[in-house]
Amino acid sequence: MNNMAEKNKKKKLVLIIDDDKFLLDMYATKFEQSGFEVEAALGAAEGIEKLKGGLAPDIIITDVLMPALDGFAFIEKVKEEKLAPASKIIILSNKGEKADVDKGMSLGAAGYIVKASAIPSEVVKRVDEIVSS
Repeated sequence: MNNMAEKNKKKKLVLIIDDDKFLLDMYATKFEQSGFEVEAALGAAEGIEKLKGGLAPDIIITDVLMPALDGFAFIEKVKEEKLAPASKIIILSNKGEKADVDKGMSLGAAGYIVKASAIPSEVVKRVDEIVSS
């Protein structure tokens, strides 16, 4: 793709959900630096509120281990209430056992990235690959 077409391409809006403020800020910064528009939510409940408020992200990246509402329950709620029908949901978690990955994918996640096995720039690259496929 030539540079002109690249510039005219609409920035993808990504909603990042994590209960760890440090990680949330780090990923938000990394995605912004990579040309994404970023909305961050500190926890799944805040993510649900943003979606109910009309936010329509292209991509939702959610952690699994969060208090109150975990990432799996978040995905179930989003699907059940059709809060983001056009969004691709990607799980970004330290829970990397096969059972967790299988559960996430069976709930309708477009991808599953294990935090411990990818530095932030690799996470951005993997998200881009998942969304582009």
